[in-house]
Amino acid sequence: MSRNASFSPPPDARAYRLRTARGEFAVVDSPVADGVAPKGVVVMLPGFTGSKEDFTLLHRPLGARGYRTVAVDGRGQYESAGPEHDEAAYARPELARDVLAQVAALGTRVHLVGHSLGGQIARAAVLLDHAPFLSLTLMSSGPARISESQRQRVKLLRDALATMTMAEVWDVMQAMGPPEEAGAPAPAHGPEDPVRLRDRWLGTRPAQLLATGHQLCTEPDRVAELAAVPLPIHVLSGAYDDTWPVPLLDEMAVRLDARRTVVAGAEHSPNTDQPLPTARALAGFWNDHPASDRPTHTP
Repeated sequence: MSRNASFSPPPDARAYRLRTARGEFAVVDSPVADGVAPKGVVVMLPGFTGSKEDFTLLHRPLGARGYRTVAVDGRGQYESAGPEHDEAAYARPELARDVLAQVAALGTRVHLVGHSLGGQIARAAVLLDHAPFLSLTLMSSGPARISESQRQRVKLLRDALATMTMAEVWDVMQAMGPPEEAGAPAPAHGPEDPVRLRDRWLGTRPAQLLATGHQLCTEPDRVAELAAVPLPIHVLSGAYDDTWPVPLLDEMAVRLDARRTVVAGAEHSPNTDQPLPTARALAGFWNDHPASDRPTHTP
């Protein structure tokens, strides 16, 4: 679930389609800053109604800290292809295998970051095969299904999509006032944002929203499975979250024996609410888990 987005990537970033064994995926690939020693590669997965642009404000501060960042539109999200009406194509295992294919196409092990829905997809990918990953960061992404209030929001959206076009749903959401988590993201800043946000909404496939919305409302608790994976884990969130309450995220971090970061002044999207402290926390975690510290093959 995504609240804000900035659609102007850093000038040295490349937007292209990453070719994989499971099709092409739209990415924004931002390099390490000039003169900075490379430390690793990061793959970032957006949340529900979101896109790769949700990570725009993280590219430069992470590049300055030695990390190449690759933000991905998942299958059926914004600029990545996907079927319009086949919800089965967006089953959680399919989306997890897409992530493994994306990392394989990059040709190196990566630090994996998933925001909200993206965190649950990232978790599923790690549970399928943790070998391609150096670490996992769950950003504002909880142990199981979303809160009751958010399930109601998703239900409203799913009901609307069953009878209305994407354009009609967008118009209704705008008439209702600034949308929050389970609708289209609210404008971030700048006069172009509302137009670009509408374009992103219209580019997202209805079946993707229907399938992943259902997953958010029914996701089982897989924390025990994840805790058994030999991978460093970071649970990062804002100081307030109405999708998964912060105490629930605290508890999950304990169950995972994970690093826990709470970003002051941020809510469900610390990547856009407070990008600089979020980048510092991410890079600090990765610095403690460089590539040489991890096995190269699954035991």
